[in-house]
Parts: sequence; C-alpha cells; structure tokens
Amino acid sequence: MSSRALRRLKGKQRGQEAIDIGDLKLNSEEAGGAELEEEKDEELDEVLEPAKASSSRRAKKSKSQKNISNIYELIGEIDNDVDTNPTDEESVLAARSPEESRVSPELPKQETETPKEESGAGDDIDALLETIKKTNGLSHTSEDCGAPGYRPVLYVEHRNLNSENELKRYFGARAVLGDQKPRQRQRQFHRNTWMTTPKDTWPRFSRPGISMSLLESKDGLQFFVFEHSRDYQQVQFKFFDAVESMDPNNIVVLLQLNPYHVDSLLQLSDVCRIQEDQETARDLIERALYSFECAFHPVFSLTSGTSRLDYRRPENRAFYLAVYKHMMFLEKRGCPRTALEYCKLILSLDPDNDPLCMLLLIDFLCLRCREYASLIRLYEEWKVHRNLSQLPNFAFSVALACYHLSQQEETTSDESQRMKVKSDIMLQEALIMFPGVLMPLLDLCTVQPDAAVSSHAFFGPKSRFGQPPALTELEGLYVGRCHSLWKEAGVMLWMEGNVREVLKRVDSQDPLVDDCQNKRKQRYQSAPRSIHRHVLLSEIKEATSTLPLEVTTQPVMSYDPLPPLDSIMSYTRPERQNARASNESTLSLLFRSLLPNFNLQGGQRPEDDLEVARAGRELNQEVNRLMVAMRDMLANIQFQEPQREDNPDRDEEEWD
Repeated sequence: MSSRALRRLKGKQRGQEAIDIGDLKLNSEEAGGAELEEEKDEELDEVLEPAKASSSRRAKKSKSQKNISNIYELIGEIDNDVDTNPTDEESVLAARSPEESRVSPELPKQETETPKEESGAGDDIDALLETIKKTNGLSHTSEDCGAPGYRPVLYVEHRNLNSENELKRYFGARAVLGDQKPRQRQRQFHRNTWMTTPKDTWPRFSRPGISMSLLESKDGLQFFVFEHSRDYQQVQFKFFDAVESMDPNNIVVLLQLNPYHVDSLLQLSDVCRIQEDQETARDLIERALYSFECAFHPVFSLTSGTSRLDYRRPENRAFYLAVYKHMMFLEKRGCPRTALEYCKLILSLDPDNDPLCMLLLIDFLCLRCREYASLIRLYEEWKVHRNLSQLPNFAFSVALACYHLSQQEETTSDESQRMKVKSDIMLQEALIMFPGVLMPLLDLCTVQPDAAVSSHAFFGPKSRFGQPPALTELEGLYVGRCHSLWKEAGVMLWMEGNVREVLKRVDSQDPLVDDCQNKRKQRYQSAPRSIHRHVLLSEIKEATSTLPLEVTTQPVMSYDPLPPLDSIMSYTRPERQNARASNESTLSLLFRSLLPNFNLQGGQRPEDDLEVARAGRELNQEVNRLMVAMRDMLANIQFQEPQREDNPDRDEEEWD
C-alpha cells in the first residue's frame, strides 16, 4: 500500500498530523514513492478534510498538546477581548508535539540543529504575539524597546495595577491569600478588569448608564469622553439634591437604588473616611472604578499612553478623582509601586495640562518604591519643556535619588562617585533656590540644627517672609509630604555637609545666590487652579494652611473640587418646577424662627413674588456656603503649639 493511501486510510492530512521522529526514518523506496504521490495529488491533499481519527499513541499526544500549547487560551485568561480565532502560524504550532516545541536538555546537539524553516516560524509567532499585544493595548513598544531603559517614561504595566502582586512580592502569596481556596469567578455577574477585582459582596452589576465614545483621533492620539444616559442624568440630579440637603443618609438611600452611581460612591467614600471607616471608603472607590472600567471604549487603552480625557468635561472628572483616591488608598496601604503606576496613568491622560498636578506627587512615589532611575530619567527628559527645576519637589527629590543611587552596592565605583558629586551639586542648588524648605524640614524630622545654621539670615525665619505665597504653598506641600524620606541618618549627614557648603557660598557672595533671589521674586506670583486642587485633594495641613482666600471662602465639593472655569457642559440641571413654593418655605422657616407672627402667605404683587423667589435662592446659596465653610473649618482646625520658654514676650507669671 502506498504512503498516500496509508495516510488517507488513517485520516491524516499533510501539515496537520503530529510530526514524529519515527515517521522520518523511512526507507528509500517508501520515501521516493511518497514524494511521487505527493507531487501528483498535491491539489487533492489541499481539499481534504481535517483529521478526525488517529492512533491511540498520537491521540494521547494531541490531547496533552491541546491542554498546554494553545497560546490564545492562555491570552484569553488574561484578556477576554482577544480574538480567539487561530491563525496559520498558531495551527502549525498547535500541531507540533510537546517534545518538538521545546528544546530537550538530554539531546542538545540534535534539538539545537533545527532547520531554518523552524526558526523562521518561531520568529513569526513572536511577531504575531507582539502584534496581538499592540492591538490589545498591552504594549506599544517594539522588541528592542522591551528593556526598561527603552520604555516610555510614562509606561504603565497591567500587572503593576494590581496591588496583590506587590503584596505578594513583599510577604509571599500564602500571607496575602491565606487559606482561601481559589474559586471560579461568577462570570454571569462580573467581568475581568485590570484596575479592580470584583467582590462577591458587591451588588449585582447592571449598566448604570455610563458609556464612553471616541471624539477624534489626531497625531496618533485618541480623545475620549464619558457619556451619561437619560436615566443616569436623572439620578445625577437627585444626587445634587441629596448633597444640598447636607444629610449623608440621602446619599445612602440613593445608592441603594443605584449601587453603581459614581458621584454618590465618591461622596459617600469621603464621609466614611472622615468617620475612620477606611475599609468601606476604599471599597466604594473600587466599585466606582469598576463601573468606569466596564464602560471603556474598545480602543481605550490604559497602557499605551495615547488615550486622552479632557478634564473640562464633568463626566471625565469623576474618573480622574476615582483613580486619584484609589491611588492614595494604595499608598497608605503600603503599595507605593502600584500607586506609582496609577500616578503615571493619571498623568498620561492629559500630560500637557496635568489637571491634578501629578508632577507634584510622582517624585514622592518614585522615592517610596525606590525607582530612583525612573525619577532621574523623568527629570532629564521633561525638565526643559516643563521647567521641573523650578519645582521644589523635583529640586530636592532628584538630588536625593542621585544620592541613593550612589550608595547602592551594585553601582560601580566610578558611577557611584559620579552620582555622589551630582547629588551634592543638585542639593546645594536646591537649597540656594529654595532656602525656606530647610528649617520646616528639619523641624518635622525632629532634628535640631546647629546654631550657625539657625541664626544665619539665609535660612532664618525672615527668609520665608518675603517670598510669594505660591512658593510657600509649594514648599509646604513638599515638606509635609516628603519629610519622612529625609529621616535616615546617612541622609541627614549628607544634608548637613551640603548645608555648610551653601553657607560658605552665601558668605562668599556667590552670583548664584542673587540670581535665585531674583527668580523667586519674579516667579511664583500666583499658583494655577490645578495646584490649589491638588493641595485640597492631598489634605496636607502644611499646604492647606497657605491656600489663598479666594479658594478657602468658596464651597468645595469632594466629588468635584474646584471645577475648571472653562468647563464643557453636555447637559445642565433643569430649574425646579416648584421654585416659588420651595423658596417660600425656606423664607418661612427662617423668618418664623425670628418672628413667630410672621406670615409669608399674604396678598402680594407678582413683582414681590419675583423678589421673594430671588431672595430665597440667594439665601439658600448663602446657607449652603456657610455650612460648607463651617464643615471645612472643623475638618482643618489646628491647635497652636505652646510658646517656647525662650520667647521674650512670654509673661513669666502667666501660669503661676
């Protein structure tokens, strides 16, 4: 029987049967006959149906191969959106036996001497996988850019968005997962997401009415916008009414009916955080992120760095705030590496405007997770067009990063010496440019400076009196946030030596001192609105105490702090139908509390009704502003420290 007939009898087809070494050891007659038969019946073999049966030995091989070598099944476990239709390259790979798909350590010579065709197929599969990653948003760099040094400065990795991965690196999987058994996720209720992991305690997810659409694509960037449906807009109006009532229970009732309403989740999360219920507050933020991620556009990518969201649109602002609050919870939880990934994500959504001023925070997170090289690289690439050297946080943090790199054991001696010299120069320039940072920093680090430093006019209290308020705000923000990074003994010794060098340069009238003084007077005249927004979100008392009056006197809502003045409104809140009745009731309650015999229901002219309605609206607004101001005052109340004994104004007999 010929080889072709034997192959047809077994139901095989060329290119689909598993290759076996025994099949290659044919005698010369069978091999020649097989070649002739294949040349004659080449067209017939192309239309044959796939193999339906095989020998028992090869059936076991194909069964095991099906379980371990389907690349698309492995990718599908990571992302369900990947197309599961196999390609020609995948079919060839799936047809190979496990022994041929990997190099055997027992036969290095025979297995390494592979034909050129097999190596080319492997390259094609690598290229295919790289293409799949590009289309799915997993990677946007070429194969040469796979090394960390060649990745974009705002490169975001999906695996780093999960805090459990970082906790497993610190404490091990057993400590993080405990004794819980892996169970299958309820796919009928939840979908796979990157930013959060759905919990069984959450309400069943139903489309809340949020969707994402693509506005335009230009210069390789995609601009997206979140949209609210009609029903969601009605829920949003009810949320505004609940906020104006100043009663958190109204928001709770609203969430019971709409468990995935984003602004209600953000507002109630702040209420729980103020009440020190951190677990519930974090859970509400994760639920808001899950609601957003389920509404993502198919083209929207978290990692490519080409997706943009305009902060001027209120629908987009909620996503910014949800990611920011989630990032702060991660940092407080002890996951700075995951928090850094979310910080880069927020910055990549609008790197030109940076509406939440993530550049004031990214240096702190880089130092916390010891990503010193990444911080230095960001500074080198962005310092020209973003003027990073004029920000106190970058001036001091980059110098500290260079110092830590010089102290690492894996750094060579020459590189260590170069980084040490660079850190000294940068720290001295930072102290000369921002002398008001030193004394508050030492105070929070509980370090008593030398008399020569504290009594010197350059670092004394008078150095902060004449500087602009915007600079004081930036310095207070950095000192309040990053003072814990300077408490190490070696860092303090390094700081002490450079402070002495700065005093020598000041006494010798270094031209750089006068130049920096002129820059401080000319710049930092007024901080942009985005910096004030960042200070409010940070809740660092050293910075919030320096906010200007135009910020502290206006109501600040936690679900939308300091909205942009040029906001783009897609829909507006309608006027109330019973405005007159509501305003009359408000006035009636007010005046009846003052004058019990007052009765607003009297014969009035239409002109009087309009004036009363207008006065009622204004009164309602003033009452709301007063309540917000009182709440902020109680939240930011600060106690003055007792005067020191060396204060000359203190009365000696005051406590006698």
